[in-house]
Parts: sequence; C-alpha cells; structure tokens
Amino acid sequence: MKMVEVTSPFDGKKIGEVPFTSKEELEKIIDEAYEKFVNFKYRLPKYQIVEILEKAAKICEENVEELTNLAASEGGKPYMDSKVEILRAINGIKLAISHLGSYEGKQIAMGHTKSSENRIAYTFKEPIGVVAAISAFNHPFNLAVHQVVPAIAVGCPVIIKPASSTPLSAFKLVEILEKAGLPKGYATAVLCDRDSAEMLASSKKISFLTFIGSAKVGWGLSKKVNNGTRIALEHGGVAPVIVEKDANLDEVLPALLKGGFYHAGQVCVSVQRVYAHKDIAKEIANKLANLASKLVVGNQMDPKTEVGPLIDPKEVSRVEEWVNTSGGEILCGGKRLENNCYAPTVIYNAKDSATISQNEVFGPVVCVYSYENIDEAIKRANSLDVSFQAAIFTKNIDTSIKAVKELNATAVMVNDHTAFRVDWMPFGGAKSSGIGIGGINYSMEEMSNQKLFVVKSNSI
Repeated sequence: MKMVEVTSPFDGKKIGEVPFTSKEELEKIIDEAYEKFVNFKYRLPKYQIVEILEKAAKICEENVEELTNLAASEGGKPYMDSKVEILRAINGIKLAISHLGSYEGKQIAMGHTKSSENRIAYTFKEPIGVVAAISAFNHPFNLAVHQVVPAIAVGCPVIIKPASSTPLSAFKLVEILEKAGLPKGYATAVLCDRDSAEMLASSKKISFLTFIGSAKVGWGLSKKVNNGTRIALEHGGVAPVIVEKDANLDEVLPALLKGGFYHAGQVCVSVQRVYAHKDIAKEIANKLANLASKLVVGNQMDPKTEVGPLIDPKEVSRVEEWVNTSGGEILCGGKRLENNCYAPTVIYNAKDSATISQNEVFGPVVCVYSYENIDEAIKRANSLDVSFQAAIFTKNIDTSIKAVKELNATAVMVNDHTAFRVDWMPFGGAKSSGIGIGGINYSMEEMSNQKLFVVKSNSI
C-alpha cells in the first residue's frame, strides 16, 4: 500500500502518514457507500446514530490534548487556537445530536377543497444519499466534523477527501467514529489525486457534494457533478470592515487584531479590508501596526505562539509578492521570516486596484483604507464579486442598520470582527464566495430530502 508522508508546515518534519487511495480503490469505496445507502438492511436507526455520536463525542473529550497536537502539527494553527478548534468540534457533534430532536416534518393542510377531502398528509425527512466531502487545510478537525457528522446524523454514508497537506485529522475522525460503533463503509477518509477527487464529485452514486476550498476549484467541480447532485460550496471572501469615526477604538483594535491575524489570516472570513473614516484612519492603522508587530510568530506547537506558519512555502512567496505590489504604506511586517512564517503586516491605503485589495490574501495581512463618508465605504466594500461576512463598528444605530441592509454580505457583524462564528449559526457565502448554508444543523437539513405522504380514507 502506498503511503503519503505528512509534514509540519513549520519545519518540514514528518508527523505522520496516511494511505494513498487509487482511482480503482476509490470506485470500490463509492460502491460500498452506495450499497450502504440503497440497501435498507444497512440503514442505521436513529437511536443507534445518537449512541454512536455520543460515544464519539466522549472519545474526543477524553483525547483533547492528542487531537489538539495533531491538528496543530499538521495545520500550522497555534496550539492555543487548535485547542479551541477541538473543543468546538466536540460541541459540533453534540449540536448534531441535539438537532435530531427537532429534525421533523409537518402536517400539510387537506380537506379545505373538494378535491382534497378524505385525505391527510404529512412530510418527513430522509437522507439524501451518499455524501462526498472535499475539505480544506485551515481547520482540519473541525471542518471534517462539519462535513462528516451532519451526514452521519441524518443517515448518509460519507466519503471525505481532506486537503493533502492536512489529512491526519480527518482520518482520525473516521477512526473515532468507527471506534464509537459506526459500521465500516459509512464514513471513509481518502487521500487521492485530483482526477480521483473529480470522479468522487461527479459520480452518479453521489447525491451531495460539500466542498470547502478555493473558488476556482469549487466552481469547476460544480460543473462536473451529476445531474441532480445537490452542492454546497464554501469559498472565501475579502472580508470588509467599516469603522466609523464614533467607534470605540478600545474595542475596535483588539477585534481587528484577532480577526486579521488569527491562524496567520488563513481563514475564509479573516479581516482583510478595513475602511476607516478619514479622521481616524491613520490612527487606527498605526495603532493596529503597533499591536501586530508585538505578536509572537513561530512554531505553532509553542504555547506562546500567536501567529504560526503559512501552510506552504509557495503561499509565503505569493503573500510577499502581493504586499510588495500593494502601492500602499507598509506600517509593519512586509517580510518573510524563517520556517514558512510571514511577519504580521499592516498596509495603509493600498491601491484599490492592487491584487491584495481585489483578492483573498489568506495570509497575515490587514489593509486599512481611509474614506470620506459611509456611502463611499459601503460602495468600496461592495466592489468585489464576493459575498461572505462583513462588519461595521459604530455607536450609531441608524448607521449600523444602514450597513446591515446595504453591505453585500451573507452576515454582517456590528461592533465585532468578520471572523466571528459559532457552529450553530448559518454560515456560507454567496456570489463567487459559494452556495449553500453551513453550520451543523443547517448542513443536516441540506443533506436531507423532504418526502410527502398522503393517505386517502373515507374515515378521514
């Protein structure tokens, strides 16, 4: 069996290995998952699913330290933030169990017309079919939970292909689920090449594709899925934050710092474009730069580290190029460091036409721009073909409501940063940022079909 070595993004040291799945092997895995779905003798009763998920959550709780080290070592997220990720993932499993209690249909009115008399009708939900999950590197365990656990909860077999740089956490999740009692074949982790991944997405035996990653790949896969396959695509944004001159800077600055440099900016809703009123823009930029320059950068496994490495050396080179061509004033950072790290960077008034102003940087860079009035800020925030999470800081209720209404975003945070998320809220992008809604309970609904049954009887 061919094995693939997994290394730390910080120092390149081997941290584990996983088997490589060939195209032929993947076909067999898809066939097995499909058989689990279409053959009713393999269907799991709800109480058994609950028991499995409860045991899985317990296993995770007993191994928080191991899971934290695993996710941090392969993904590069600092240890302290990786521990939060694992705790979130455990809560995600519990959210799925909880939502099963309200996972129900409703009665459809009958009898109010002559044609519908003597009938009673109800809807109920059933699993959509086999789920293909293609995941990203930046939250290797929690993203796997968000894609795998909702599928299992509603009765869908699932095949997850994690990012090639961070497969260990997804494989570990499947191992935990099987240890908790999930029959083999219901959840399978595979590491395969791009052609095989495309085959996984486009197979006629796949009913739902959940993809987290780049817009180019996601939209490309969406064109190759089989007719009738439902899709959920989560891409990135170039998250805008508006700061009005009445904002409380003591609240603004820590929020921008956390939202912009958490996981070295490798987050799809990371703070990237900060539009600050002209009266306070330079002050915000300078103070943010001062805070950013003090962040501890280095080995993600060191508990003191606040900003870890980027996932790949190519990403460091790309971020460096974008910063150097920004056309703005670099107030701090602006340089690559050893071990795939890039110094936390704040740029003042980068050109709106610059690559770093137009595209998701996915690195530890925050750009601050000055604006004249709120209408200008909203127009510039809305200028890109992305729509994900946005934010505004202001004490004025009318201004905040105006921003909520007019910002092109699927979620708007008032007096908070764009990277805020809890796992029971709806989460997803529109326009080029994606399609479909994530969040544990929302994913469970997306992975379900609604079926109507109507009973005709003279006794009704």
